[in-house]
Amino acid sequence: MAKGKDKSGRLSVFKGREARLNKAIFTILAHRGPLTIYDIHKEVKAQRGLRQTRYANVNKRVRALEESGYINKVGVRKTKVGFQAFIYELTARAYLAILLDSISLEDLFARLDEAAAKIILATLIQGNQSLSQKDI
Repeated sequence: MAKGKDKSGRLSVFKGREARLNKAIFTILAHRGPLTIYDIHKEVKAQRGLRQTRYANVNKRVRALEESGYINKVGVRKTKVGFQAFIYELTARAYLAILLDSISLEDLFARLDEAAAKIILATLIQGNQSLSQKDI
């Protein structure tokens, strides 16, 4: 296999330099529910191995995850200083990414029944067709 062409089956959100921070943000939002970036940062800093993480890095990651559809803004909360802070929560896409990261493809295939396999297959075929039509 060519160098740099990793086909491991891991999602891109859990690869590379940002993987640990992305996973930490997902875990925090999954367990604690909707939070502001400041609250997420406090929780990240409490985790071992991420104590030196800066607010700016968490801010950039949350905004990048929002842009890629893993996190949504769900509201606004007034801070103690009087500013407005957005509240973020995970999307269904993020929950699916967490689940797919925790299960191997072998386990997934072992758990699938025929009906679920047909639904996944139809969804993938439909997605492939819409991608092909965009190229035209």
